[in-house]
Amino acid sequence: MRSQQWKSLAAALFAVASVVALPTSVAAADTEGVSLVVLGDSFTATAPVLGQADDGCVRSPSSWPNQLAGTAGILGTADFLDVSCNGGTLDTGGGWTLVHQARKAAAQAAFGPATRAVLIQAGMNDVWGRSSGTAFPSTDCLLNLAQGCGLDAADQNRLPDYRAVTGAAYANRIREVVEFVRYYATNSKIVLVGYPEIFASGQQTACMDLVGIGRVVQPHAEGYLAYLDRLQDAQRDAAGQLRIDFFDARAVTAGHSSCSAEPWISGLAGADSPFAGAPVHPNAKGNATVAAGLAPQIGR
Repeated sequence: MRSQQWKSLAAALFAVASVVALPTSVAAADTEGVSLVVLGDSFTATAPVLGQADDGCVRSPSSWPNQLAGTAGILGTADFLDVSCNGGTLDTGGGWTLVHQARKAAAQAAFGPATRAVLIQAGMNDVWGRSSGTAFPSTDCLLNLAQGCGLDAADQNRLPDYRAVTGAAYANRIREVVEFVRYYATNSKIVLVGYPEIFASGQQTACMDLVGIGRVVQPHAEGYLAYLDRLQDAQRDAAGQLRIDFFDARAVTAGHSSCSAEPWISGLAGADSPFAGAPVHPNAKGNATVAAGLAPQIGR
């Protein structure tokens, strides 16, 4: 990212963060910041279809951030802040982009010497390349049995352009937030959290279970699967370029994709699905596995 752009972001974020009273001593300064901070999208929040939240961002009790904080003994304390939101993006649109989420966290004095880990999971809802299509909602692609969700879907603006999803592009889209966190939370470990295994790669089909309908199989899902694969690789590469950590959520959830024998990705078949989490998102078991994998990586 251009230096002037980062300076503008830093200035804006600092202006928000500066509403917090300055510490009166060096010892007090060392205590500034929230120990665990999370930014992300609906795969982070595991946002239920039904629910309410004061900030408009519903987060499931079984989300991986909440389970991770619970394991660490900081759930419900000032040492944990989750600003993830359904529809969150890297930088697409005017909603809860990573910059907006970082500003929200900064307004709550989240970043400081006491911050130990900042976890980021985003990219699924973004526009990539020349295509105006997004991966969610996927009713015009993944659930479109007539046209399918093949490699041509990106050129038809029904899917992000998987060809444009690269490590360099991803790194450029999160660089400003990473640099801001690195500057203000000097002791923190920044971890880019990948996505779980949603659909098994190396195949052409994808499926999900829908209430009242049963199992829906998309026979031409090559484009969607290619997008998921490219996003996984881009996140890993971007983490290396930015010198931050990458957590491979796909690896720890392998074999438990949607419609597997033991899925850790929810359908919309259970009676509690509208309350427990959105369809084609992690269920409680999948989130527990991600939380357990992240714990040692952040020293919890």
